[in-house]
Amino acid sequence: MNTTPAFETVVERHGTTVLRVCRAVLGAGADADDAWSETFLAALQAWPGLDPEANLQAWLVTIAHRKAIDVTRARARRPVPAGQAGDPGWPPGTTAERTPGITPPHGIPGEGEPELWAAVGQLPERQRLAIAYHYLGGLAHTETARLIGGTPAAVRRAAADGLRTLRRAYGADTTWEGRTP
Repeated sequence: MNTTPAFETVVERHGTTVLRVCRAVLGAGADADDAWSETFLAALQAWPGLDPEANLQAWLVTIAHRKAIDVTRARARRPVPAGQAGDPGWPPGTTAERTPGITPPHGIPGEGEPELWAAVGQLPERQRLAIAYHYLGGLAHTETARLIGGTPAAVRRAAADGLRTLRRAYGADTTWEGRTP
């Protein structure tokens, strides 16, 4: 007997987590939304052959990771229009959301806490990915290590270093109860 839930149920249950991971990796905006959509399109195609015992959340976060890499590569190939003489470096129509390495002024994923998400966006890539996949995606450090490379101990260290940086940015007296990460 097949105990795999209906695909719609999986989207409802894990869609928010996958979107948070996409936004933490890519920043808020169309790229993260596209990666989210492509994640579930790829998952739908693979759905009939999925092992009923598979960890669905880990499987979806793994697909989202690969789609985020695809988007990052596409960003690198995307031409950036040249601005006019005297522009302060921002071509017309270019926003911080579409510019790699620049955190959007309104934060990254989730409702509220824009300062927190801006701080997450400023972390070094390994720390940001370790936090996104472990704390937002719910993956174990071993699964996160398979995604981003390295050992589980190195991923654990990167996540701890990232959390320490975030705590310093918020001050030592900040409580993290009810917040992500």
